[in-house]
Amino acid sequence: MGKTFSTNNLKIIASVAMFLDHFVTVFFDNNDPLSLAFRIVGRMAAPVFCFFIAQGFNYTSNLNKYIFRLLILAVVSHFSYNLLFNETLSPMDGTSVVWPLVMGLIALAAVKNDKVNIILKIVITGACCAISYTANWNFIAVLWIVVFGVFHGNFKRQIAGFCVVGMIHLFWWHFVRFGFFHQDNPQWFQLGIFLAIPLLAMYSGKSGKKSAFMTWFFYVFYPAHLILLFILKQYTSLAEILEKLY
Repeated sequence: MGKTFSTNNLKIIASVAMFLDHFVTVFFDNNDPLSLAFRIVGRMAAPVFCFFIAQGFNYTSNLNKYIFRLLILAVVSHFSYNLLFNETLSPMDGTSVVWPLVMGLIALAAVKNDKVNIILKIVITGACCAISYTANWNFIAVLWIVVFGVFHGNFKRQIAGFCVVGMIHLFWWHFVRFGFFHQDNPQWFQLGIFLAIPLLAMYSGKSGKKSAFMTWFFYVFYPAHLILLFILKQYTSLAEILEKLY
């Protein structure tokens, strides 16, 4: 399989997939075939972004600044996420995927720190998972980041670890909570997480063309697309138009 995709390419693909996922979540019924199709595609986004958080850990020149940037994004995204998906701003009722991305980065930093003993590494990772419990992708994203970071440079082990965590996500988190073929909220579309594997297999290891736009793309895109969907939902007739069409 050719190594054709740069970091920029994969981030754009994941962002488009995420947008489509959120779009159908807002405007379509859970059981609608089009909704399920786009939600399958959308499942690849979180693993890809978790992979690049781990990549960022290994290549950043300033870990503290990296964590701080993500933390600011998590705060901003919390409000835009809840504006669209929840009626409350309480983090205990839910928050965006950016929060577990921050916690995953912190957990990875602890795990990779030779000065931290094994017990403390486990405690910190467990705490990061617990703190992420109410977030989108919750502790699963934390564990994916740790796995991708610990096995950096060994793609086979990265994917093996990703699959193990993914199975926890599928068959414990979603199957136990909802049932795989829940009538109102079917969960089999979660299998789409494994679409990330061929994408990551085609990663060239190159960042792509450097520009200020691409550097800040995800930082701006994530909260911005949530706000855009909120505006379309609340202040346009798009929902009514789509209902008539489908």
